[in-house]
Amino acid sequence: MKRHATMEVSLGNFGTDIMSEPTYETSSALFERATEYLPGGNSRTTVWAAPFPVYAASGEGCWLTDVDGRRYLDLLNNYTSLLHGHAHPVIMDAVRGQLDIGTCFPLPTKSEVDFAELLCGRVPGFEQIRYANSGSEAVMIALKAARAHTGRPKIAKCEGSYHGSYDFAEVSLDSAPDTWGNAEPKSVPYSAGTPQSVLDEVVVIPFNHPEESERILRANAAHLSCVLIDPLPNRGGLIPATREFLETLRRVTTELGMLLIFDEVISFRLGFEGAQGAFGVTPDLTTIAKIIGGGFPVGAVAGSRDVMAVFDPRRGKPLAPHGGTFNANPVTMVAGQAAMTLMTQDEFKRLDLLGDRIRDGAAQAFADTGVDGQITGMGSLFRIHMSSTPLIDYRASLAAATQAPALARVVQYLQDNGVLIAPTGLGALSTPMTEVEIDHFLEIFKSALLHNATRSAA
Repeated sequence: MKRHATMEVSLGNFGTDIMSEPTYETSSALFERATEYLPGGNSRTTVWAAPFPVYAASGEGCWLTDVDGRRYLDLLNNYTSLLHGHAHPVIMDAVRGQLDIGTCFPLPTKSEVDFAELLCGRVPGFEQIRYANSGSEAVMIALKAARAHTGRPKIAKCEGSYHGSYDFAEVSLDSAPDTWGNAEPKSVPYSAGTPQSVLDEVVVIPFNHPEESERILRANAAHLSCVLIDPLPNRGGLIPATREFLETLRRVTTELGMLLIFDEVISFRLGFEGAQGAFGVTPDLTTIAKIIGGGFPVGAVAGSRDVMAVFDPRRGKPLAPHGGTFNANPVTMVAGQAAMTLMTQDEFKRLDLLGDRIRDGAAQAFADTGVDGQITGMGSLFRIHMSSTPLIDYRASLAAATQAPALARVVQYLQDNGVLIAPTGLGALSTPMTEVEIDHFLEIFKSALLHNATRSAA
């Protein structure tokens, strides 16, 4: 079955030219089978694509092969989690060694201690750490820890920021102009059936608006346990938080007895000390996941010894009990330790330079083709926007999203010509990449913009 027609692009040293009308027959057949047994054909809304998703078969380094045998430069890396791409030999060797001696136990293991020591030794704000199995779960236990530590029920979060699937963290994730009201954001549900009681316990602040946010936090101070923020929110357009905004949140939360929680599930990519090192602001708690798992399911919350004490069972029932059959699973622990050991400060710097190259090159492609658009992101992350609207916050990003049809055409062209990014325009680099792969993407991206301009004119 054909998905879309595309123009022919030379792949140079990357393989044979892709057909002008690519087909995905095996993926189409798999999707038909999947819809019989899985609602909508999958277990992950994120990977849905109309009329059907392309199915992966294997990966090696920065390349992915689908079930129809087509090869792609993978610039999505399982939604930013594969910092070292696919099947890195060092990580695979660590995992094989663990598989030979067991995959999980009803007792803690040395691997948990070793990995905790590594992570806490890197980030000054990490005095202790506790493992879970996903970023969503990490956020959930961080919020529970904040409530337990402060004795206050409410949380505050930024409008339009994604923090996983916990009811409280989902509030106002996709608020729209008809629910915005005035300057003060409203608490609106994301999932159908969200109880009003959940909305009542979440205070929403505007991202990158320090004065308005401070006013809202002070007005609700008596009941607020914490402020949850992603310093580089992907759903909010991958727009960095301003230093003034983060410093305001740090000052106000300290003064009012709230905790400041950084969600670095994605933005831990921003350097050896994560986003807090890059931005120079230390939170009380940090949630991390994705890259620390080495390609395996993981989540964690880290922070000051004082706050992390809510999980401590040594004096009886903890203030915030937390269990989980697969928490600190040894396979994940050894994979994660191998992955993070590979990420030296020099390797972070090299990957950041590649990030600069792809963002600068994509911006130049917009300029050269005369197509309206811009690139956001930091470090090894980038996001394509088919609009030149100034982006400072979620609302501006949502306004720019009116160009979604143009972005969809660009993303589809890239896929049809052997490059994977997210439907939202998100991309993430991996360590197997070099300038050669970056320039390969930029060549095809420029062709995608020209193709889109031609389609738009027609």
